[in-house]
Amino acid sequence: MVMRTTLHDTDKKTIYDRLETVTDPEIPVLSILDMGIVREVYWENEVLTVLITPTYSGCPAMDAIATGIRVALSDLGFAKIKIKQQLSPAWTTDWMTEEGKEKLRGYGIAPPLSKAQSCQPALFAAEEAVPCPRCGSWHTKRLSEFGSTACKALYQCQECKEAFDYFKCH
Repeated sequence: MVMRTTLHDTDKKTIYDRLETVTDPEIPVLSILDMGIVREVYWENEVLTVLITPTYSGCPAMDAIATGIRVALSDLGFAKIKIKQQLSPAWTTDWMTEEGKEKLRGYGIAPPLSKAQSCQPALFAAEEAVPCPRCGSWHTKRLSEFGSTACKALYQCQECKEAFDYFKCH
């Protein structure tokens, strides 16, 4: 029988503060909390369980992220840690924090736009208007549907001429 209990508020704050130090290996300025992939932390049969949702199924960063979580929580003294993945509901860029989106922009990656603005669900749909993360110009052009990773597209600003990644909406 599975015994599931919630964390005390003090433990929860300590754990979430520590999880803030675990970063996405592909975008090291973002924590896993910024990404919104941590769904819940709870006790299950005396094992500290962290429920996460990958940004997409088969994401190659998940093993590194799980290791980062284990190391971070082991440093707090937790001996029994389990990382569970939940694929449904699927992760969406709507789960990213506004702070995380600002960190992306500061890192030179255009953050995902609000879906109400212009996200296109079709893979090769008409080009999205994406502002340059460096100069803010909307006079940009998509160079490739895929950037340095599958979750990004490659754009170029027509004003400052810099190429940049755009974190696509999901």
